[in-house]
Amino acid sequence: MIVAGLVVALAEMGGDAAQIAMGIPKVVTGVFKGILLFMLLAGETFNRFHVEFRLPGTAARAAATAATRRAAVYEELILTVLMTSVPLVYAAIGELVVERSGVLNLGVEGMMLMGAVAAFGVAMVSGSLFLGVLAGALAGMLTASLFGILVLGFATNQVATGLALTIFGTGLSGLVGAPLIGKAIEGLPQISLPVLSDLPVVGKLVFSHDLVAYGSVVVVVAVAYFLKRTRAGLVLRAIGDNHDSAHALGYPVLGVRFAAVLFGGMMAGIGGAYLPLMLTPHWAEGMTAGRGWIALALVVFASWMPWRVLVGALIFGGITIMQLAGQAEGWTVPSQFLSMLPYLATIIVLVLISGNREFALANSPACLGRAFHAGK
Repeated sequence: MIVAGLVVALAEMGGDAAQIAMGIPKVVTGVFKGILLFMLLAGETFNRFHVEFRLPGTAARAAATAATRRAAVYEELILTVLMTSVPLVYAAIGELVVERSGVLNLGVEGMMLMGAVAAFGVAMVSGSLFLGVLAGALAGMLTASLFGILVLGFATNQVATGLALTIFGTGLSGLVGAPLIGKAIEGLPQISLPVLSDLPVVGKLVFSHDLVAYGSVVVVVAVAYFLKRTRAGLVLRAIGDNHDSAHALGYPVLGVRFAAVLFGGMMAGIGGAYLPLMLTPHWAEGMTAGRGWIALALVVFASWMPWRVLVGALIFGGITIMQLAGQAEGWTVPSQFLSMLPYLATIIVLVLISGNREFALANSPACLGRAFHAGK
């Protein structure tokens, strides 16, 4: 109404000015003002009844544009699922090897945070993302070595030591990372595999990722082969199933377990490094957001099988980004509920597994969490 009034007022003023300057009869300017009013009334009618004029094929083009836009949104969501699963794969596959040796390390969250802050700090200072990933791996190993020394050297309680490691890693990463808050870096570059990345549908989704993402699949394959096909893998599994018998056969139980703990720390560090170097190219305190605990549950969900870790990580990654999917689809579900879905799913999985004793014990190392004493 206000806009229409302004238009009419301007027309009135313009008509009077034209009548004086150009000598146009007043009746002519009145006709033009009447036509303008008719156009305004017609436009208001069309707007009220949502009348639209489209050229032939406009509806089809609009539908095609909407479909293309929706497909692009879903493609981005799938890519986000794959990227979100990468830290879970690294952390879970490392913890799987640790538990297969008979050690339970609940400090995955702390090791991931240490890897994240080290990776971001080194990458920002050096300008090298490769050095950032390497720093994250080393930070995870150093943090894990503290756990290994306490648990294997001093025979401390594994559960309590793991919880202490998470608290320690959370606090130290927050302290070290305080000067890094508010700073950002460029994320890891994507590498498109020749020919494969050009495949329809799956090309960009599967074969156009960064090097660390490709490495997660390689690590799963390597660990599966190591545990199943190599002598060292068989020794590690034997130690996890019966450390006394393995010691009697002359195998270095503590040495193998310490090596497994270091490997688990390295994997957790790389998983943590992926967060500030790719998912969110900046540092934020507590940015793992419980992914270390999800990785622990993922090992149990996978029944200590490497291939199932990969599948489980994709499932949990999909649950994690449901909040983004809900926003894209306009769901009326509160965002707070969608944010808690990954943790709710973790609890449900653990409850269901604990209710099925056969599944819970399948492939579970018999000596998991039990301290080894060589003198006994």
